[in-house]
Amino acid sequence: MKKIRLGVNIDHVATVRNARGEIYPSPLRAALLAEKHGADSVTIHLREDRRHINEFDLKKIIKKLKIPLNLEIAATKEMLKIASRSKPPFICIVPEKRKEITTEGGLNLDFNKNFLKILIKKLKKKKSRISLFIEPSLKDLEEAKKLDADCVEIHTGKICNLINKKKDYKSEFNRIQKAVKKGNDLGLEVHAGHGLTYISAKILSKIKGIQEFNIGHFLIGESIFEGIPSTIKKFKKILKS
Repeated sequence: MKKIRLGVNIDHVATVRNARGEIYPSPLRAALLAEKHGADSVTIHLREDRRHINEFDLKKIIKKLKIPLNLEIAATKEMLKIASRSKPPFICIVPEKRKEITTEGGLNLDFNKNFLKILIKKLKKKKSRISLFIEPSLKDLEEAKKLDADCVEIHTGKICNLINKKKDYKSEFNRIQKAVKKGNDLGLEVHAGHGLTYISAKILSKIKGIQEFNIGHFLIGESIFEGIPSTIKKFKKILKS
């Protein structure tokens, strides 16, 4: 059985830093701690408004990190330039709205499709692995394959909300399960991310074919009380079970 990888998103270490305009806590320190204690990759989202991670963080982290950096970016000309220059090993293309608190759903692959195709082609030439953040939709999986993505990351926000509210999540679980199978059948590497907690990660880890979980907000939140090493250890144990 293939090992499920854990990607640790450290954006909210930068959120705390930026709340006071200080130089601490350090996202680089968080990235290196995650690396030391078992993360398989580190994720950062460079947003248009730079609300947490900024270019200076990107430069420092990519220089020091030995495990892959997964850079989340919107499909814009500005982000294409930055990603082409920094050449992170992994890139995930995500939707982005200026006023949203967090990413609210998967990419609309029918919008600006030609630019998306050009962006993917150019970034793959830089040897980056390209993932598209999508809903668990069979149509979107087929589109992702046509766009020549290497991977898809399934948006798990809906099922996580249902689990958190102790509502029936079976229908959404089945939807994700079908999407994962479809992705694997198409030859896409399938990842999962958004809103994951210990409980929802455990539930979704039972779906065969998800190769990577990307977890941030809850993991950083738990780390306030338990520390990054302990929190990563718990997630690694869940993904192995």
